[in-house]
Amino acid sequence: MKVKFFGNIRDITGTKEIQINGAASLRQLLQQLCDKYGKTFNEKVYKDNNITGEVIILVNGRNVYFTGGIETALSKDDEVSIFPIVAGG
Repeated sequence: MKVKFFGNIRDITGTKEIQINGAASLRQLLQQLCDKYGKTFNEKVYKDNNITGEVIILVNGRNVYFTGGIETALSKDDEVSIFPIVAGG
């Protein structure tokens, strides 16, 4: 599947997108990404085995909040996008 990174998440990973295989759920994908990108990624995106409040994750353009959260099922043709929460005034 294709995983796209935006904003400061892109800065942490050093890339705007990658291809990843073997993740059947968002939980498995995030664990793979934490292994690959380390502690800073883990703290920003997937802390204490759950999605942090610092990111929004979309699978095929749909917020995972509405598709099963951390247990959202994934397939090899999916596109996952990870965005930092942006605040402003």
